Amino acid sequence: MSGLGMNIGMRPLQEQKITLRMIQSMEILQMPTTALVEKVQAELQENPFLEVRERQAEGPAIEVNPDGILKHDDSGALEFNRLEEINKDWGDHFNADHRPSRGALEEMSDRKFDAMQNAADHEPSLQDHLTEQLGYLELDERLRELAEFVISHLDDNGYLLGHDPDSNGPRTIQLSELAANAPGGATTDEIEDALGVVQKLDPPGVGARDVKECLLLQVTEETPYAELVRALVRDHMEDVAFNRLPLIHKRTGADLDDIAEAIDVLRHLDPKPGARYTPDNTRYIVPDVLVERTDDGDFTVRLTDDWLPSVRISKEYVAVKKDRTQPKPVREMLKDKFQKAQWLLSAIEQRRNTLRRVTQEIVKHQKGFFDLGPDHIQPLKMEQIAERVGVHVTTVSRAVDDKWVQTPRGVFPLRRFFGGGTKSADGQDIAWETIKSKLLEIIGAEDKKAPLSDEDIVKKFTEAGLTIARRTVTKYREALKIPSSRQRRDWTAA
Repeated sequence: MSGLGMNIGMRPLQEQKITLRMIQSMEILQMPTTALVEKVQAELQENPFLEVRERQAEGPAIEVNPDGILKHDDSGALEFNRLEEINKDWGDHFNADHRPSRGALEEMSDRKFDAMQNAADHEPSLQDHLTEQLGYLELDERLRELAEFVISHLDDNGYLLGHDPDSNGPRTIQLSELAANAPGGATTDEIEDALGVVQKLDPPGVGARDVKECLLLQVTEETPYAELVRALVRDHMEDVAFNRLPLIHKRTGADLDDIAEAIDVLRHLDPKPGARYTPDNTRYIVPDVLVERTDDGDFTVRLTDDWLPSVRISKEYVAVKKDRTQPKPVREMLKDKFQKAQWLLSAIEQRRNTLRRVTQEIVKHQKGFFDLGPDHIQPLKMEQIAERVGVHVTTVSRAVDDKWVQTPRGVFPLRRFFGGGTKSADGQDIAWETIKSKLLEIIGAEDKKAPLSDEDIVKKFTEAGLTIARRTVTKYREALKIPSSRQRRDWTAA
């Protein structure tokens, strides 16, 4: 038993703790400019220690005191070793003369309200458009009521769909089900009559229960090759998709040229006729970084953060925080708000510095792209940029995530400049982006009477000094949504 005992001692142990401050810094770094603007505007409303100042002609948008948590040197690097000193008194280091008054903020709100007042009215929905057309038709009140009921069951694409509670998704609705749920009850024949009225409205194809019915509703007697187009929709949609023109010719007896013309008509029909009335949810790209060419042929990098409100700590509230006569709960609240304001300024400035330095290194590595074009992009891994900037690879990933760069050659996602590659016959690194570009070039120049197989494309790459496996060609062809050689063949030119 003498071997059993307890030893009490101390040994060093390293443990990494992720603080709220670090989490906020990572979140801010990952935000694109538009999201960051919304974040800052929300914080301005919530945190009294933050206020807007007039943006100066030069210099950062964030103003801090010399003894605060941020420092600058000529290289633009930041010191974060003073993050623990967040409660220092900044009161004597702010110039109130440059602080906008509350009235100025109210004026900004007034301008925003005026802009909202002057905004154009919303576009009419599909249901609005169809219901308005009913007003021009001579219908009895019951048929009009049922037609409006049918319209209320159309989805955004114009299809007559119900809701499937089991799958929590859309499904084709039966006319008998509509009849049972119609106001006052209705027969299936009455609902079918109402649906017939709706299907005659503009845009053509609305009220369909599936894609085939939608396309057939758009074919009229004035449609070129109307009967052949109807035959394609009813019986040959898969054959059309796989370019099986000889099979369609065999089964319909139609001439190959006529089949090709009918397919062209079919492609101009709209499988989603109601979508044009769906509110425009287009996402507009706001570049986060701007790369510009200098007179000496080099490139400069700057952030497009003019959108970001110029923010600083309020001297007024710093003075309130210093007042020791405030009740303890008030002092604690002010301390918390002050701390969060400092953290936000720190995270924003850290984001600016990291994003600028990461982009600078990308431009250095991809100078061939900026000088000569996309065909000259080089393989690049995030680990390479992380090593040059002196940060973890996850920091680089967050810095480029959902960020866009405006260059003399267009606007691109920052992630576009990262990717693997292969080697040419002479040992040069070739990026996969270059492979994709070459693939498009090869297929674009092929004879459509006898399109190149994937094996043939491999040989074309070999002739260009690039060793590419057939499965790689297939992979990138499918990724670019390029059909197989059989599907690319022009049968009418044979």
